[in-house]
Amino acid sequence: MLPTRIAAAITTAIGLSLAATSAQAAPEAPYLSNSQFQQCLDGLKNSSTFRGVSSSTFENYRPSEPDPSVIASLNYQPEFQKDVWDYLSSLVDKERVEDGIRAKREMADTLRRIESRYGVKAEHVLGVWGVESNFGQTLGKKDLFQSLATLSCFDRRQSYFRGEYANALKIVQNGDIAASDMKGSWAGAFGQTQFMPGTFLDLAVDFDGDGRRDLVNSKPDALASTANFLAKRGYRSGEPWGYEVKIPAGFWGSNSRTDKKSMSYWRDKGFTLADGRPLPYDLSSAGLLLPAGLKGPAFLVGKNFDTFYSYNASENYALAIAHLSDLIESENSNKTDFITAWPTDDPGISRQQAKEIQQGLLNAGYDIGEVDGIIGDNTRKAIQQYQTSKGVFPADGRAGQKFYRLIMGNQGTQSQPNYSQYNQPMSQPSNQSNTSNDSIGRLIQQQDGARKVISGDGNLRIIRTDNGQ
Repeated sequence: MLPTRIAAAITTAIGLSLAATSAQAAPEAPYLSNSQFQQCLDGLKNSSTFRGVSSSTFENYRPSEPDPSVIASLNYQPEFQKDVWDYLSSLVDKERVEDGIRAKREMADTLRRIESRYGVKAEHVLGVWGVESNFGQTLGKKDLFQSLATLSCFDRRQSYFRGEYANALKIVQNGDIAASDMKGSWAGAFGQTQFMPGTFLDLAVDFDGDGRRDLVNSKPDALASTANFLAKRGYRSGEPWGYEVKIPAGFWGSNSRTDKKSMSYWRDKGFTLADGRPLPYDLSSAGLLLPAGLKGPAFLVGKNFDTFYSYNASENYALAIAHLSDLIESENSNKTDFITAWPTDDPGISRQQAKEIQQGLLNAGYDIGEVDGIIGDNTRKAIQQYQTSKGVFPADGRAGQKFYRLIMGNQGTQSQPNYSQYNQPMSQPSNQSNTSNDSIGRLIQQQDGARKVISGDGNLRIIRTDNGQ
């Protein structure tokens, strides 16, 4: 989780695993000099930023080398590069809603106590938890000390990351979290709800009463800390985040979330809820959010939406939290799209559809790694190759409904999906998918004891497949 002042520049762990569409693939990791890195660390050790970090703590967790991949991630933010329908599909789908409903039931007592203490609606806390770590299922695997040290010494925002590097060392030094648990996103966010170290020191709470603020292993601590964060950012108890609305005929306007108006203003303009019902009276004021322009879904959003936004400064990100929280509250996972369709003829895919695409690619001879429903850079390379082989132009590598229908229609006698779950109109978004990196997509042909591998650059290689490869 990043402070508002810089979150527009760097993403957090939603980022844990998100990657761009093929046209916006993450850049190659740069070369980083280890000697330069170690010289930088020598300078940091004795700097004022690291005052309060003991020499032994600094040296105990000093990285032996930089991690170039975090610099590549620094210069790629999916919140700002993906179409909103693809971004939402990566974070809100049938599976995630069902996981959220289960989490609500399992954590009901804890959530009630959190809501009573901090005034933050349980479902809003769950929305953050679901978007940030898929309810604790995806915490991130990057070593925080190596990531933050690298970001402290190379590229931009070094001053900010040096502060977070020092804060991460203080957390371990204070005994709140074991060093082995200090793993998370490339940017340094960690735990069930992905706090940055500085935010942890300021706002993390011990809610389970064990004397430690453990956002990694303690769900009560993580959820209560999230509620505390939202409360400190101006959350208004008893107010919704906003609602999807119907724009009146002839209205002309632009995205203006921060230009809050009274609800009577919007009623007088002819706005209604998206289903035609009158606007409620439970928001003191609201701004107009048009994530895809006037032709897509429209929203009136209040102060609580702004607190979601403060977690990671992206309107798409905040909308994902808001939408997921609504679906968890209604306990309806059968329809995860909005009432108004996105202005696209190629909406996103469900995670089940993503798995079927991956299996289809494997069946067609593309080695994309395991079938996990995760559409990442290298799966997109395989999609692009498949599109080219079928004469699809442009070959954009995107896993949308059009590609899903293309590859499933070419499976022949292979196992087919149950199409009955995909019979919504093409103009409507489907249940959504999750995205992350996976192994390199390559065209393969099976041989006895070996296989021919045609890599993305066209080079032919022979790889042994016997004796465990």
